[in-house]
Parts: sequence; structure tokens; C-alpha cells
Amino acid sequence: MTTDIITNTKERFEQSHQSLARELAGIRAGRANASLLDRIQVDYYGAPTPLNQLASITVPEARVLLISPFDKSSIKDIERAINESDLGINPANDGSVIRLVIPPLTEETRRDLAKEVKKIGENSKVAIRNIRRDAMDDAKKQEKASEITEDQLRGLEKDIQAATDDAVKHIDSMVANKEKELLDV
Repeated sequence: MTTDIITNTKERFEQSHQSLARELAGIRAGRANASLLDRIQVDYYGAPTPLNQLASITVPEARVLLISPFDKSSIKDIERAINESDLGINPANDGSVIRLVIPPLTEETRRDLAKEVKKIGENSKVAIRNIRRDAMDDAKKQEKASEITEDQLRGLEKDIQAATDDAVKHIDSMVANKEKELLDV
């Protein structure tokens, strides 16, 4: 019973880490990266469809993304979706492929993005602390229901805190790596 709480908590921590990784991947660092386009939905025959299901996305150069639609008739829809997104990059359409040239980031933009990364990291830490609180509450409920002893509760709380500390360290390292990537010129 007590290991279920730890296992469940660690799984939820891992989900938070994956969510953070997806969010950080969507922040452009001045280099071309296909994951920049992961959140873009294209209105394809009336249905919102992820861009990566409609086209192959390659990185031919350090600052260029090349989008090759599987269906050439969808190129205008893809271009419109990119323009309407929060990406801030104008697509260049040559009729068969779309090129996205990633502009170099200014120092001010790099700092702003680094602040944004810190804010996203703090939100992830809040999520981790909420998961910890839920786990602690579950442990206390088990103790009240006499499913575990008070000593087992103390041990369980220590285990939950240790897992929480590891999860927070992992978030800190993910945020530090992204900040380093952003601030390196």
C-alpha cells in the first residue's frame, strides 16, 4: 500500500518532467529545431491536424527549417497556420516546400526568453509540490484509517520528500540547460 503512493508520486513527477520538456522545446533558441513546430495545428479539410502529420520537417542548415508537405495542396493551409501561430517567423513558400529562416536572437530577447524559462520552471516546481502534498495527504489518510503505523507514516513522508527533492533537482537542471542554450551566442 505504501509503495503504491511512492510509485504513483514518482510517475506523476515524471509526467511533470515530460510536460516541462515539451514546453521548453517550444522555446526557440535561435537555432532551427523541428520541435518548434510541434504545437502548430493546421486546418486540414476542416479538422485541426498537427503540422508534423501533414509534412516532413527537416533542418538543412543551422537556422533553416524545411517543411515538405505530403499533399502539395495543403501548402497554403500550412503557411496560414504558421503565420497565425505565436512563432513570429514568416514562412517562405516556393510552391512545393516552405522554408522558415530562424532569425538570430538579440541579447534582450535572449534575456527575456531566459526569464520565461525560469517562470515555466517555477510553475513546474509548484506542480511538483502539489503532487507531494497529495501524496502526503494520502499517507496521512492511510495512517488515520489504521492501514499503516505512525512510524511507517514518518518513513513514507521521508521517502516522498526525497523523491520530491530529486524531482526539483531534475527541473532545476532542465531549466539551467535551457537557459545556457539560450544565453550562449
